[in-house]
Amino acid sequence: MTDPSVINLVSSNKCFEGFQNIYEHSSDELKCRMKFAAYIPCAESSKTLPVLIWLSGLTCTEQNFVAKSGFQKYAQAHKIIVIAPDTSPRGCKIEGDSEKWDFGEGAGFYVDATESKWAKNYRMYSYINSELHEVIKKNFTDGKEFKVSIFGHSMGGHGAMISFLKNPNKYCSVSAFAPISNPINCDWGKNAFTGYLGSNEEVWKDYDSCCLIKRYNGPDAEILVDQGLDDNFLKQNQLNPQNLIVASQGNERIRINLKNREGYDHSYYFISTFIEEHFEFHAKHLKD
Repeated sequence: MTDPSVINLVSSNKCFEGFQNIYEHSSDELKCRMKFAAYIPCAESSKTLPVLIWLSGLTCTEQNFVAKSGFQKYAQAHKIIVIAPDTSPRGCKIEGDSEKWDFGEGAGFYVDATESKWAKNYRMYSYINSELHEVIKKNFTDGKEFKVSIFGHSMGGHGAMISFLKNPNKYCSVSAFAPISNPINCDWGKNAFTGYLGSNEEVWKDYDSCCLIKRYNGPDAEILVDQGLDDNFLKQNQLNPQNLIVASQGNERIRINLKNREGYDHSYYFISTFIEEHFEFHAKHLKD
């Protein structure tokens, strides 16, 4: 594998005076070529700007958020670099990795797999929280430590919350749209965790936001969560955002700001409606 920090520009489009770029690089963690999106605002020196990482949901690539959410207007207004990686390794040719829409390609669940079949490639947790940070540092900053926050949608909301809760001194803030909040207690999570992590449910708890909230011991923090009340996956008990509130009741260091949105579903129409509020939330923390 080549140096993961060496990135190749795939495409570049001017948008709200900045540029929406797509890059490709070789990942040591995932043992494959990976793409990620990077919005670079127009600024006197983009190398000193804060960074916001977006994690997408099931079936998505690096393209969904950049094409559908309309976030670029707010990234430019707040002068924030936005990085949006893919949701899983690609092209690894593992038997069964493309048979289900909620497992394998497009469904990495932001964990480091321990089951032998998946352990070599499916290391999305380490990719997001370690390797991608080095890529950002070497290519989009002045080489010094940079301020970074994280947010996401559905499976990506799960990924954002566990990343923040497991790394309390790395991220300035976290938010989520319709996150899979308690994966050990929903079908999506049970299926993915069994496949990637095996049958020991104690191991699963290391990647479950509700479990992590209960033992969180970092700086006082607020988690902003937006949930559409007409979300079919909410009705199917795949998301369970109310469990975050229950989990936080025993930990004064975490506050859950759950905003229930009447009439909204799970789509990017929902995300694009409230994305401005999330940028305002993160800008406040990134620029303190």
